[in-house]
Amino acid sequence: MTSSSDPRPRSAGPSRTRRPLRPLTARGRDEAHRVATPLELFFDLCFVVAVAQAGVELVHAVAEGHPGHGIPNYAMLFFAIWWAWMNFAWFASAYDNDDLLYRVVTLVQIAGVLVLAAGVSRAFEDHDFFVVWLGYLIMRLAMAAQWLRAARSAEGPERRTAQRYAGGVLLCQVGWLGLVLLPEPARPWVFLVMAIAELCVPLYAEKDHATTWHPHHIAERYGLFTIIVLGETIAAATIAVKSGVDEHDALSELLPIAAGGLLIVFSAWWIYFVVPIHGHLRSNWQSFPWGYGHYLILASAAAIGAGLEVAVEQAVGKTHLSTLAASAAVTLPTVLYLITVWALHSRHFKVGFAQQLVLPTAALLVICCTFLGEWAVLAAGLVSALAVATGVTLTARRAAREREERATASAA
Repeated sequence: MTSSSDPRPRSAGPSRTRRPLRPLTARGRDEAHRVATPLELFFDLCFVVAVAQAGVELVHAVAEGHPGHGIPNYAMLFFAIWWAWMNFAWFASAYDNDDLLYRVVTLVQIAGVLVLAAGVSRAFEDHDFFVVWLGYLIMRLAMAAQWLRAARSAEGPERRTAQRYAGGVLLCQVGWLGLVLLPEPARPWVFLVMAIAELCVPLYAEKDHATTWHPHHIAERYGLFTIIVLGETIAAATIAVKSGVDEHDALSELLPIAAGGLLIVFSAWWIYFVVPIHGHLRSNWQSFPWGYGHYLILASAAAIGAGLEVAVEQAVGKTHLSTLAASAAVTLPTVLYLITVWALHSRHFKVGFAQQLVLPTAALLVICCTFLGEWAVLAAGLVSALAVATGVTLTARRAAREREERATASAA
């Protein structure tokens, strides 16, 4: 394990003037100015291709009146995408040495997620998970290779942790074969069992030794991926609105959806980034629930974009969904996003009963907006924006009171 005496530079990452291959040793958790690398940003961007494919299929399923089929498939596929991304993010935070082999293996993982993305439509439409499983196999073999390489450079508890990660990843990949080989009625149970098994791997691997992930770096990585997913949501909604205007000349029907959708996405960004979460990530027991909970944050953020597409299709008559169902496709993921961000993220920095109530109250009001017909999305957007404004106002007032109290105390 590295420490503060590690000779490597403490800026944006490992030195670029080094040998092509180096030992894959742990980085120090105390590194200053640790930021995401260009390779990590490229990795995130390629993963969003798979997120976009899952969103497209969710739109089709919901717009055709099959949410009971589309939502579980979306949850399963998004878990696969998110979990592979998360495995890499935490590993890179602890071990990224940016040498030649590390880069090549990471690019192999990117190839795997693109294969997975290519199989998303077959998984949704034909319940054929082979291509998805194959893409996952490529990613997980590469991830296991990274862990085995880290184990080779480590010793003692750190080596056992790396070996446990490698073994857990490979065993779980074998378990995922159930989605390919077992009959369709058994597959939801296979997913449930294997998802729990995957979540348990880090808990088991790090029970004796915690990897040296970097709090600032992890917070930034999650934040960047959240931004990319929100950007994909805006892109999906924009394409849907453009299609509706071009094909149906329905600008008046689409303007409330477009405006409400933008307000929701802008508010989602503001709510997520209003607090510096890295200060809360001080140990595995604090960071694991936060990191795992981002499955709901990211999945709901992407689903908001799918919901906006459904609302547009309903407004221009391209689907037989009711207005209530189309509105719920937007409001329900918005509610899930607000509640999850509050529970995992914002509530740690809210002071006082009023501040703690802002996001839960906004979530309740957004649910009520579902029943407002063609104005539902715009109303949900206005409620989200009002939540942001209320939070900012309460924070400013509290800061002003604290300044007055300090001034009074100093004067006394």
